Amino acid sequence: MTDQKKSLPAAKIVALAALAGLIAGAAVVYVKESGSGNGAGAKTADAAGCPTAAGKGAAITPFLKGQVAAMSPVPEPRPLPGLSFNGADGKDLTLADFTGKTVLLNLWATWCVPCREEMPALNALQKAAGSDRFEVIAVNIDTGGDEKPRAFLDETGVHDLGFYRDASMGVFNTLKKEGLAFGLPVTLLMDDKGCLISSMNGPAAWDSDDAKALIKAATGGV
Repeated sequence: MTDQKKSLPAAKIVALAALAGLIAGAAVVYVKESGSGNGAGAKTADAAGCPTAAGKGAAITPFLKGQVAAMSPVPEPRPLPGLSFNGADGKDLTLADFTGKTVLLNLWATWCVPCREEMPALNALQKAAGSDRFEVIAVNIDTGGDEKPRAFLDETGVHDLGFYRDASMGVFNTLKKEGLAFGLPVTLLMDDKGCLISSMNGPAAWDSDDAKALIKAATGGV
């Protein structure tokens, strides 16, 4: 594949992300709320449960630039312990199941054009940086069965990401109520203790050098 062909999707993503930075929510696909959420309770969670997260948030701030400039540190790091979704085997998972890993949590849907643009980039980031210390967790929120999202991932060659689903859209609704999600895609960066340290609405070029530098900083590699 030539550099020209590779740069086109990234250019589209950066353009969309730039709009997100200029107008809140401008680059996202809006989602009608469905159901009541799944009870993360982020605003009522005890921020004292994240004593080291503020330092991690400060450490990554210099890396929130370029193609990940739309990612912003949260004012007060906090856990999202009840945020739940399903794994590939259909079993319930929460962020607590990933304790010990820095997590880039992304919500996407097959009908969301910006999501479709950035999924290969998220896949590339997982392939390059995924380890026992870091994982991209891309949660699909299409309603209905698994066939459509699985077919999309196969068609686009996205094979390095785990298959995570929430057909109830509860995970999105919870983040919306917490003021973290205005549409799709939405991405959260969680530290290895399960504490939210930064978030963004809209897509990004997650396969870029800027994104890789951010993840390296978040995992303590700088």
